[in-house]
Amino acid sequence: MDLKDNKKSEWERLIKSLSFAIQGIKTAYFSERNLQIHTLFSILVIICGFYFQITKYEWLIIILLIGGMIAFELFNTAVEKVVDLVTKDFHPLAKKAKDIAAGAVFIYALTSVVIGLVLFLPYLIG
Repeated sequence: MDLKDNKKSEWERLIKSLSFAIQGIKTAYFSERNLQIHTLFSILVIICGFYFQITKYEWLIIILLIGGMIAFELFNTAVEKVVDLVTKDFHPLAKKAKDIAAGAVFIYALTSVVIGLVLFLPYLIG
């Protein structure tokens, strides 16, 4: 195999990897209500950002919050699926793992709401 074939193979692996990631996002979106709710609120926040003409730094914060929220929700879903795969019966450690993962999502969601209020309240009040 020459160098060109090796580079082509690397690109093919990358494309395949990206397609798996996109499939995972689609699967989670269509099966997880909370991810759909986060997506809806993200769209509303983006609309508000355009309406209030927020600054580029505020956009950066909003993008980080939205990306982080979606990522947290995807991780939480992955934890839940793995725990369900490992144990079909109720197990206290399985419950703890799922509750802790859900708690991480909740903390990030609360943090996002507080930061969103700090960013948007001046536009709403002024």
